[in-house]
Amino acid sequence: MSQFVSACRRRLLLAAAAVASVSLFALQPAQARSLEEIQASNKIVFGVNPTMPPLGLFNDKNQIDGFDVDVARKIGEMLGVQTEIVHVGSPDRIPFVSSGRIDAVLGAMTITPERAKVIDFTVPVHTEVLGVLTTAAKPYQNWTDLNDSSVRLVEVRGATPVKFVQENLPKAQLLLLDNYPDAVRAIAQGRADAMIDVMDFMTEHTSKHRVDWRIVQAPIDVYFCAIGVQQGNDALRTRLNEIIKELHANGYIDERWEKWFGGPMLHDPRSGPTYQ
Repeated sequence: MSQFVSACRRRLLLAAAAVASVSLFALQPAQARSLEEIQASNKIVFGVNPTMPPLGLFNDKNQIDGFDVDVARKIGEMLGVQTEIVHVGSPDRIPFVSSGRIDAVLGAMTITPERAKVIDFTVPVHTEVLGVLTTAAKPYQNWTDLNDSSVRLVEVRGATPVKFVQENLPKAQLLLLDNYPDAVRAIAQGRADAMIDVMDFMTEHTSKHRVDWRIVQAPIDVYFCAIGVQQGNDALRTRLNEIIKELHANGYIDERWEKWFGGPMLHDPRSGPTYQ
């Protein structure tokens, strides 16, 4: 895992720009629960994507677990309420929080201008690095090598890299699948040549295939990931910001990251322009 983590750690992932935006219109928006209402109900509801280990995964009891769950439960504890974890996927997580079906959402919620049009973000919880996953049989040395009509890229529907590929690698073929296990399997089976995403999350999936995996050495970019809440839910967002900053200051987030990822976070979330 150390090879994956050291190769790429400032990351990306999943912006439900096109698909999630379309799905959003299909839902009738409802007023999000306020911080006062959450505390009165003695429960905060977090959406977590369990197909992005180690951020989110199913444990041996078939319960959603991982870094995001630890952070969500710690936040609930600091709010003095119980934490309910709801299963969300890449395409539906933004519609869920925008429609008030959940109070907040985790799961590689990269802060992007597109997402900021439909939800509000807290200060960053963690950072990750966007990179290229391929195999030793492929010659790619830089992500720009993928901009070729002979290259078959696979991406997860609703994820941030989809727009990146469409805008920066228009010549490449693009296969969209619904989740990470299927996307990685497509490369293992030879149905795709490479995938652009955050390499921190690939180990769990690549380890299931007897393939000589390779990460292109040069990373693409650094991403800042936060908690998403419904637009205008300012009291909740402000309180979450206070808690996140405290969890950075007391080392809880770093400790949980090392537990789940097997090494330290490579880029400090507090260094970004969105950390206020």
